[in-house]
Amino acid sequence: MLILLSISILTLLIASVVMILASILSKKTILDREKNSPYECGFDPKGSARLPFSLRFFLIAVIFLIFDVEITLLLPIASIIPMTNIFSYLITTSLFLSILLLGLYYEWKQGALDWSS
Repeated sequence: MLILLSISILTLLIASVVMILASILSKKTILDREKNSPYECGFDPKGSARLPFSLRFFLIAVIFLIFDVEITLLLPIASIIPMTNIFSYLITTSLFLSILLLGLYYEWKQGALDWSS
């Protein structure tokens, strides 16, 4: 227990020293209006650099990420077929796929997948 505590304290001490040295030795930047502009070329921008972002696109991207993560959870199921009972495999896979399809159906009915509207 004493060894674990001493290793933890030593690790914390080394990390703190490295962070303090990094903040002391880091290059300090001078805030300048031209340097903070989105173009950094010395010219004043004509319009706003902040363009409006499509909320529809963001929602579809989040839905894609959710279903992508669920597919990565689904891929290892094929590798466990020899190690499991076929009945429990079918029940588990069917339940997981039905939850995925119900989620997709819900998103479709809510209109989240309609890009044109």
